[in-house]
Amino acid sequence: MTMTTENRPATDWDSLSLQDQFVRAMGGAATAVTIVTTNGPSGKFGQTVSAMSSLSADPMSSLVCINQRSPIASAIEENGVFAINVLGRQHDHVADTFAGRPWPGKDRWDWTCGVWDEAPSQSPKLVDALAVFDCVPDQVIPYGTHNIYIGKVTWVAAEPQDPLVYHKRRYGKPQPVPPSEFADYPGSGPTYL
Repeated sequence: MTMTTENRPATDWDSLSLQDQFVRAMGGAATAVTIVTTNGPSGKFGQTVSAMSSLSADPMSSLVCINQRSPIASAIEENGVFAINVLGRQHDHVADTFAGRPWPGKDRWDWTCGVWDEAPSQSPKLVDALAVFDCVPDQVIPYGTHNIYIGKVTWVAAEPQDPLVYHKRRYGKPQPVPPSEFADYPGSGPTYL
């Protein structure tokens, strides 16, 4: 159903600033949940990040966006390495811990919330992560309140499992849906089934 101004439920949407409307609308986008980690001369750091994307397969690269105020931002630059840990469905407590919202009995950024090892760069790697991309920063682009880190991927690990997804301030996992069917176009639809 398409919502228009006439049939939209009563909300305070129209009274929100454009920036608040943007933040609320972006909350509707489902994103993968990752923890970006680094280790080296400036120390070991981790931060929950939802703004992560593959960039290119040639050269292999990924990008992450991190608030410039986060301690990991300067640590990545000083350490010269970072790893992107893509979380599985079982890692909601790990995501909360590295977002600064630990569960009872844990501290913020408490490494005991998961089982960690080291990627080849020595950046912390969550042992049962869905995927880990070990990276060397290639470019850092400041934009607004965040830095965009473009990393050359130097090593990859992966485990088959359901990803942890964040949508409307809640965790979840993807569920398959049947393909759309159109009576006027029999046989149309995805070819990957």
